[in-house]
Amino acid sequence: MYNVSQAIVVEGKYDKIKLDQLVDAPIISTDGFGIFRDRELLALLRRLAEKRGLVVLTDPDAAGFRIRNYIKSAIPGESVIHAYIPDIYGKERRKAAPGKEGKLGVEGVPAECIIEALRRAGVLAETADAPHQRLTKADMYELGLSGGPESASRRRELCKRLALPQRLSANALLEVLNALMTPEELKTLL
Repeated sequence: MYNVSQAIVVEGKYDKIKLDQLVDAPIISTDGFGIFRDRELLALLRRLAEKRGLVVLTDPDAAGFRIRNYIKSAIPGESVIHAYIPDIYGKERRKAAPGKEGKLGVEGVPAECIIEALRRAGVLAETADAPHQRLTKADMYELGLSGGPESASRRRELCKRLALPQRLSANALLEVLNALMTPEELKTLL
């Protein structure tokens, strides 16, 4: 497992699943072109860029570059780093046919290609730094943010207070909270 201190933005859930197996970093999915109409997600990406920095890792096709350029124009500055995977032709295992351009996306390229793209972007640490304290699912339960009868409403209220997207699941909220604050900061806030 490699350590990346920045948050990573990918296009879809399968890209996120692939990266979760390779790196220790917050990984946010744009839901494809959903980012064009999701102001809350864009606001979250801006906050992550300010707090941690942002790595954009999209597919090497026209759609991936369209999403990448949208993020680049919406979040300018040095806090956004672009990582590029190479053009590899083929089809992902889960798909019946190759994509429109015939290129593999983030989910389909070998893990080594992703690691090399992150290394070339200058964001990859070979080993994890000293472990920092992170919120866990048990913390979320103890704070009443998951597993309880009122946990969904408590999560919505917390998202509202932190100006986060309201539709974050408990697991997604955990990842975002770990990217934005320490457990002590969250406990103080609550």
